Amino acid sequence: MLEKKTLSLLHDALETMERGYARLPAHSPSCADDAEIARVLNDVALRLRDDYPFFHPLYAGHMQQPPHPVARLAYALALWINPNNHSAAGGRVGIEMEREAVAGIARMIGWNRFAGHLCGGGTLANAEALWVAAQRVPHAPIVASEQSHYAHERMSRVLGLPFESVPCDAAARIDTHALDARLARGGVGTVVATLGTTASGSVDPLSELLALRDRYGFRLHVDAAYGGYFALARDLSTDTRHAFDAISAADSIVIDPHKHGLQPYGCSAVLFRDPADASLLGHPFACADFDRASSGSESGFECSRPGAAAVALWATMQLLPLVNDGEFAAMLRASRAAALALHERLRDDQRLAVAPCPDLDIVAWAVIGPSASETSEYARRVLAECARRDLHLSLAQLPRRCLVTRGTSIGGDDTGVTCLRACLVKAEHADWVDRIFDIISDATEAVVGARASMPISACGVPASGGRAAGQEARASAHPD
Repeated sequence: MLEKKTLSLLHDALETMERGYARLPAHSPSCADDAEIARVLNDVALRLRDDYPFFHPLYAGHMQQPPHPVARLAYALALWINPNNHSAAGGRVGIEMEREAVAGIARMIGWNRFAGHLCGGGTLANAEALWVAAQRVPHAPIVASEQSHYAHERMSRVLGLPFESVPCDAAARIDTHALDARLARGGVGTVVATLGTTASGSVDPLSELLALRDRYGFRLHVDAAYGGYFALARDLSTDTRHAFDAISAADSIVIDPHKHGLQPYGCSAVLFRDPADASLLGHPFACADFDRASSGSESGFECSRPGAAAVALWATMQLLPLVNDGEFAAMLRASRAAALALHERLRDDQRLAVAPCPDLDIVAWAVIGPSASETSEYARRVLAECARRDLHLSLAQLPRRCLVTRGTSIGGDDTGVTCLRACLVKAEHADWVDRIFDIISDATEAVVGARASMPISACGVPASGGRAAGQEARASAHPD
């Protein structure tokens, strides 16, 4: 099941790279005994067999999938020289490839003039964006939806910045009326818009937030770490499409290539609409640079940064260009079709309460209990039953108002409910919807028993379901 046939390509590429250094004096790198290396590698392989099968369509726990083969091979190829993108002295070609790759992501969202670079992950990329915002609007609070990623509140504390949360609406998007009321009181420096949330994939109404920015003058940061690549998708709902169409007006944006971008961890891009923002992230080099003119000064919070990550991203974008009608965009359409199809199947089941129709490719739902606490307990038990059947999901917290039921409702006040979550980020998920739903249904019956279901209309174009053999997944109470 693991892709291995491309491994032979790595040997040929290594020989091509090696010929570029043929002018150097002969050198034989020292190496451990092959038998010892083989022993340790086998031990590693045995350990890794106990991890979750992230590569398989039955894994739907988090936004995890294996890197594209070209990314994996390009990353490995770069490791033979191990460039460090801290400056041109550490990886002049890696830096060039990083700039070209980041420029391609920027063009995807409509920017030709910008500042930006790669980071080790979305948490650090968002922290850089918030720090730059704080330099532009010092000491002012940062405001985000209660459904925004927990990293924003955490990084705000790290940066010594005040953070405030506003409620979400029934669609799990930021409540613009509540935000307007908070903005009217004054003092807000930055508002974070999420395109989409990691709990349910909801996309905040960016056009409405831009209208509020015109009135109140705050800085607008877009956290699109998970959803940013859907700017290429043409089959989004009208509201979601409007949000992505407005993304170029944001002040800063974060997009993670290590999610939908098919890259190894960690690889995130932080982008700033105003190129002058790069000066706030610059720092003098502590050591001599071979080529100061080509090094630039923007490298963010990190000094050492893996050039291999830039090489892998560049290679993937050469093979799969970021264009609306290309193979990469078709993968996004397939994963979203899978989410719509699973959501439709779940809505038909009266035992379940579903989150709103997916904006992207995450599906969230709850197993209805007489109270929020019992509903949450059902979710944990169904999660375990699914895992026993080799389907690995995850857990997420949603307000009860975000869950739609047929008939029986969840008792109690509008507290948070622990829900089940499926991240259908692999294009292959479109062919596994029937099998995934059957496992969910069987696991639910094992916990709460069967109840009659009522047919309802679909919320979107479903994927064609298929069946196949396989297993996998993962559980966590904390979304990515």
